[in-house]
Amino acid sequence: MYNLWKETPLRAFLTRSKKMVELRGDVTYKQITVRLHHKGVILREEKEGIRIGSTKQFKVKSGQLILSRIDARNGAIGIVPDELNGAIVTNDFWVFTIDRNQIDGKFLDYYVGTSLFTEKCRRASEGTTNRIRLQPERFLNITILLPPLPEQQRIVTRIEKLTARIEEAKRLRRESVEETEKIVFCTVKHLLRPKDDWQAKRISDCSVMKTGTTPASYRKNYYGGTLQWYTPGDLGFHKRLGRSYRTVSDVAVAERKVRIFEPGTVLLVAIGASLGKVGLTHEHCSSNQQITGIKFSTNILPEYGFWWMRSLYDELRAVAPQATLPIINQQRIGEFEIAAPPLSDQRRIVDYLDKLQSRVDELRKYQAETQKQIDALSQSILARAFRGEL
Repeated sequence: MYNLWKETPLRAFLTRSKKMVELRGDVTYKQITVRLHHKGVILREEKEGIRIGSTKQFKVKSGQLILSRIDARNGAIGIVPDELNGAIVTNDFWVFTIDRNQIDGKFLDYYVGTSLFTEKCRRASEGTTNRIRLQPERFLNITILLPPLPEQQRIVTRIEKLTARIEEAKRLRRESVEETEKIVFCTVKHLLRPKDDWQAKRISDCSVMKTGTTPASYRKNYYGGTLQWYTPGDLGFHKRLGRSYRTVSDVAVAERKVRIFEPGTVLLVAIGASLGKVGLTHEHCSSNQQITGIKFSTNILPEYGFWWMRSLYDELRAVAPQATLPIINQQRIGEFEIAAPPLSDQRRIVDYLDKLQSRVDELRKYQAETQKQIDALSQSILARAFRGEL
């Protein structure tokens, strides 16, 4: 059967669609974007015509092939789903109607998701850095080995069966991580359940709090130094903070454009979607205004304070106003209580939770490795399929 496969250029079954749309100010339009690495064609946003800057827009139909001129070389290509039928795109995207008498839509969609095809798109792109564009003639001249239509459909069925098993493996992997995180959270809540002899105080009465700041972005000499400057994206639920995405300079410190957090300060995301995430400083550092630093008094170990604040994740989010940008201020944070046993018991609790977290981290590392293997398996299946080996 493989000897019936023919080297076929894309132009043989793809026809460029350039259906222009005259936008009306009072009509709401769906706008499309295409994710990198063949992650799907999705809705970017819905917007009224009057709010769309460019009047040069093109309408797409479900089942058409769409790609980004700039990022096709990075896998930004796919099939328009049914729910985006009639959506619009700018001329930064190319849309093609597929001749279904020659190629099965699903077969094409799987093929354009291969690393082989992505490499062909790279070779068909030209331009300088950040302005590389796919060249239309070179794209349509890309060839693929095309089997007869019934064979294409058989291959699609085989790929779907194998892909379903891979997706099941991914689901089980996600669930195992989620369940493990739930166990950690439940263990934290159980161990930190106050006992009768624990001393409970309002956080405001046993800590000093301050909120980070953002130096002016136009002052380039404020950034690029040695002091870590954390943002919510740098925090998770790990006690030891990693390196920050950005750093600030001695100039920003000298001119008091940043607030310095001492080692042993609990950093809490108090603004935004990541509200409630925490970290613990081990060196002097700083942060933006979305993060509040909590420095507990000497009768509360910093590590214990970290675990206590982590245990309050749900409660903190519950009292934050339900808004697009949830926020909890220092007053609200200070109203929560922290119950602390003697220092020796704090050390014992911290040691137990640290060991538990270490085991979870090992599992997460293993899961990340298996994810790479699963992703490689997906590409391997596609490679075999398009070599006629399935």
